Amino acid sequence: MKDPASSRRLQMLVAGIFWLLLLSAAPLALAASPPRPYASSAQLQALQRAGDAVVALRVTATEGATSAESLGARRSGSGVVIGPDGLILTIGYLLLEAETIEVVTQDDRTLPARQVAYDLATGFGLLRPLVPLRGIAPVPLAGVGGLSPGEPLLVATGGDSGTEVGFTQLVAVRPFSGYWEYHIESALFTSPPVPNHSGAPLFNRNGELLGIGSLFVLETAQGQEQRVIPGNMFVPVELLRPVLDEMQATGRSRASIRPWLGLSSSERDGHVEIVRVDRQGPALAAGLHPGDVVLEVDGVQVATLEAFYKQLWKRAAPDAEVELTVQQGSETRKVRVHAVDRMKTLRKPAGI
Repeated sequence: MKDPASSRRLQMLVAGIFWLLLLSAAPLALAASPPRPYASSAQLQALQRAGDAVVALRVTATEGATSAESLGARRSGSGVVIGPDGLILTIGYLLLEAETIEVVTQDDRTLPARQVAYDLATGFGLLRPLVPLRGIAPVPLAGVGGLSPGEPLLVATGGDSGTEVGFTQLVAVRPFSGYWEYHIESALFTSPPVPNHSGAPLFNRNGELLGIGSLFVLETAQGQEQRVIPGNMFVPVELLRPVLDEMQATGRSRASIRPWLGLSSSERDGHVEIVRVDRQGPALAAGLHPGDVVLEVDGVQVATLEAFYKQLWKRAAPDAEVELTVQQGSETRKVRVHAVDRMKTLRKPAGI
């Protein structure tokens, strides 16, 4: 009987060959590309190594976890081995308030794992299996320098049937502001979208890790056409390099120790509008509601999510009192919100 792990490695290798041959073909739809060389044996070996390093993740949230309302009590996604000691990188929201974490490897082993870090600032999560991984080499990390729109990329997702490969293209690298009090200065936007994007690693043609899957998005393509193209947002791993050691040592980066209000917001008609208020967050206690429009933070006008967050995070202490100027219906009023450290609001597994 054929070894399922060998079959999956072969699947990844064949997909890699197809993908690399595709690089040598005609120009791509999103941007004209010069002819590229055919696949080398080194590239094929790198892609096989990349496929072997992809794992599936199964997470069960702690009882009563507030994050279960939006993420579910049972979650699944992907991760990728980045350290020789079995350190796995994934998207952080999979690990929020996790009670149990399981890693499913390419050889069908299911291993218990523990959370190493959850970082608000980058959005990354780190975990490590409690049982040593065998025969898995960590993937190298790569920057986004030199990438251009139309660049063919590869997405690998872990699942019960092994690694699945998706092909996509780079649309843009630009700042991203999330509705959940999140902002990064560079994010990778790709299309066509991959459905199982949570924690999915994004690789270049050399099997190097570029990013980790976060969201399905409808993004407007840059350029004169301004087309709306469905795709994914990946968090670039170059954001991990400066904080990796710190995350392993402390469970997060210093940038994650910042005021949190417990709001979900969006940009509408040149304003920041609150669309959801966390039922246990400080914003609700201060009397904020969905539909309120945030006009100012500490007297400084804010019209975008980026401006809102950056002004909020200027406060050095995570438990600072913040003054918001908000429009509630026809009334404009000042609201003082006592912010909190987000990590202190999260439930932890029993015994921790």
